[in-house]
This record gives sequence, C-alpha cells and structure tokens, in this order.
Amino acid sequence: MVVEKERPGKHEINQRNPDMESRKQKDSGHTLSIHARPDILWKSSQPLLGAIDIELTERCNNNCVHCCINLPEHDTAACAKEMTTEHCKDLIRQAAELGALTVRMTGGEPLLRDDFVDIYLYARRLGMKVMIFTNGRLITPSMADLFARVPPLEAIELTVYGMRKATYESVTGKKGSFEEFQSGLKNLLDRNIPVYVKGTLLPANRHEINDFIAWAQSLPRMDDLASFVMFLELRHRRDSERKNKRIAKMRLSPEEGLKVLTMQPELYRKEMKKFFDHFMMKPTDLVFTCNAANRVCIDAYGNIQYCLALRHPDTVLDSRRYSLEYAVKEFFPKLRGMRSRNADFLSRCARCFLRGFCDQCPAKSWNESGTLDQPADYWCRIAHEQARYLNIIGNGENAWEVKNWRDRIKRMAE
Repeated sequence: MVVEKERPGKHEINQRNPDMESRKQKDSGHTLSIHARPDILWKSSQPLLGAIDIELTERCNNNCVHCCINLPEHDTAACAKEMTTEHCKDLIRQAAELGALTVRMTGGEPLLRDDFVDIYLYARRLGMKVMIFTNGRLITPSMADLFARVPPLEAIELTVYGMRKATYESVTGKKGSFEEFQSGLKNLLDRNIPVYVKGTLLPANRHEINDFIAWAQSLPRMDDLASFVMFLELRHRRDSERKNKRIAKMRLSPEEGLKVLTMQPELYRKEMKKFFDHFMMKPTDLVFTCNAANRVCIDAYGNIQYCLALRHPDTVLDSRRYSLEYAVKEFFPKLRGMRSRNADFLSRCARCFLRGFCDQCPAKSWNESGTLDQPADYWCRIAHEQARYLNIIGNGENAWEVKNWRDRIKRMAE
C-alpha cells in the first residue's frame, strides 16, 4: 500500500495476509489512455514521500451509526470550507514532486464531490496510482466506464456493512443504500475492474461474519482477502459526545475481539510471531513511535496531518501557508521528537514492551481524551488480552511491569 511498510493495526483482520504484506493488484488487462509526466515527478534527488492521503470531503451519503468522521451529505457549511479543485491538484502535484507514487482518495464519500473526476484524472496524468475508498453507491455505469478506460492501478476499496438489506441499512441509516451498493459493485465487476471489499464488525452484522468472508472470497481477484475492522474508533474531531457514547456501546470487548482474532489459532499465532519479530521496540517516552509520516495526509479543508485520524490542533498545518515539503522535512520530525511529561504515560506506556503491538497512539489518545499522550484503556486492554493468549504475560500481570520481556518474546518466536 505504501513504499515503506507501515505498522499494521490490530483492529483489521485479514484472512489471506497473516504477515500483513501490502496487497498487490493483478494485471487488469486495461490499457491506460493517458500518460505520465516524468518531468513533473521526483524533483528531489531522494524521494521524501511514499504516498499522499486526501480526504476529499467529510460528507457522506450514508449515516453510519459507528462512523468516526462523517457529516451529512448536504452539510452546506462543511461543503463551503472544503478545498477547491485547484487546491487539491496543487497538493497532489507537490506530493508527486516529493516522490509520492500513490494518492489515496477517501472521505466521507469522495465521489460526492462534483469535481472528483477532474481530480482523479489529474492524479493519473501525473502517473500516480489512485486508491479510492468508497461505499460504492455512486459508482454509476459512466463512473465505472471511466475506471475501465483510465484504471486507478489499485483495487477500488468498497466497505460493506451487511450481507442483507435489513442489516446493511440498519448500519447506514439510508433506505435504498443496499441496492445502490450492489449496483455499484456490479458496475465494477462487469468491467473487470479490480475490487477489494472490507467490512466493519458491528452488533447489527456480527452474525453475518462467516457469510461475509465466504462472499468476499467468491469475488474475482479477492481470493481469500476478506478483512474487516473490529475495534471502533471514537470521533476524530471530538465533535459529538452523543455519537461517542453510541460508538462506545457498539465496541467489541477485548475478550470478544480475541475470539474473532483467533478463529484460526495457528494462523493467528504465525502472524503474531512475525509481527513481534518485525515491530516490537524498546520501551520509550517518545509520544510518536509509528512511521505514518512516510505518507502525508490532507483533511477535507486543506490541513496537513501526520495521519488522517489525528486532528489535534498542535499537530496540523494549514496547507495554504505551509508546503508539503516543510511538513515532511521540518514539522513531522519535530512531532516524532516529542517526549511525554504525562505521569500516567511515563508510568505505563513509556515502560511497556507491548508498545509496538498496542494500537494506542497519539491519534487514539486525542480521540479518547483530548490529549496526545494519555493512556487509552480500551486499546491497552485489547493488547493485554492478546498478550495473555500468547503467553507473553500472565493473568493479572501488566506489561509495563515486566522486566524480562526480551526473553518472553524470544520464547514465543521459538
């Protein structure tokens, strides 16, 4: 997905890729009708970016009960603040000049924007691959024809909310959304356009998990790549306590999540051994330990972000005032150098050998507590539940209290 491998989160289950390798699209057989401009790309001697994520809008034509970012489709205030077409293009150009080969277009629902096609074609003319995250409802025959004529070069990713109409629409809150999703998917499949489907595990659709996996495996090029988000994030903008309470009620408990994670226990253990071998780290008081900044993220209003989930005002830059190059060369390194002074963080996270395994991060802390380094108990409990299953820690034991953690990881690897 990116040039430099990211640390995968523990909230996404992938049935084919136990070692979380990047998915590679098979040759679609399409012929590209536009050509790259190599004179535009890679002005720097060494590429600084692998990819750019652009949240084209926070608005969505669904009203999903669990969503961490969505705004109403016809939110005029949000629409008025969104980046212009030219601003989007300028940011894509800047990213290309810094070496980015891929642009991910997401939302909200990115296809809601009237200028989506214009922005999409601009990125493809630069020779960039385009990843599109969509619910599929707006993939009309003409839109699918465009993707057939000018392939995105990455599988189009569709989120699926249920296998049946009642289930699906109980999540999306929109009548007719199930039929529109089915139509959009059919339009892509009829044109042999590579598709990747993913789900979200919710109380409304939990009973359909096996049906979803089997259905996903039946799709062309999907093989057994079915994946789904398990552990829900709170609202990224901390904009609704009411919605946060609703999301919290729908969250899987760590114990419930472990049962799903270990449906194929040998596969799970194999995955975890590889994960611990590659991503475990010495405990540290650094606030930022992920490598998310090998890509740059832009929100719907032109703010440059370390990652799309992190909206803390101290961690964003206005792209109308600052360039992507400044963000990557100067601003992001400053963030990565931040050290915590929070006593709770220093007594727990900064001493915890599960730090590289836990999904606790500045974005999760911000979403949960409004700070960058407050331990987030939900994510901490998820990591500890898995560590106990793997016999790395014992019952009642906290990972930050363990002294011989290297030996324990070594024993698991053996």
